[in-house]
Amino acid sequence: MPRRPLKVCSHPGCAVLSPNAYCEQHSRDRRPAEQNRQTAHQRGYNSRWRKARATYLSRQPLCVHCLQAGMYTSATVVDHIVPHKGDSALFWDKTNWQPLCKRCHDIKTVTEDGGFGKPVKERE
Repeated sequence: MPRRPLKVCSHPGCAVLSPNAYCEQHSRDRRPAEQNRQTAHQRGYNSRWRKARATYLSRQPLCVHCLQAGMYTSATVVDHIVPHKGDSALFWDKTNWQPLCKRCHDIKTVTEDGGFGKPVKERE
């Protein structure tokens, strides 16, 4: 059976080729939070969520961030305004939802919730 092609390590600046996303050295260095993260299904993004998401996006089809900038962009993500962090009540609170396009959601996630090695911004 043929082997998978080797890929460049996903760690910034590392050029080591590996069959996995990270080379052997950087797979050990990954943050514990990344290694222990639950699956999307375990975090509540199951069939019930998919149905609620579809209903919400059919009623709120435009990205609210783009609308504020005067652009009309289809929303593809139902974002939790305040991250629920496993709190089921906050997860299902529709007043905590907002429709976003993927681009706006990615920007929000990186700047507010931490991402790409950035520290999480403290909420006041």
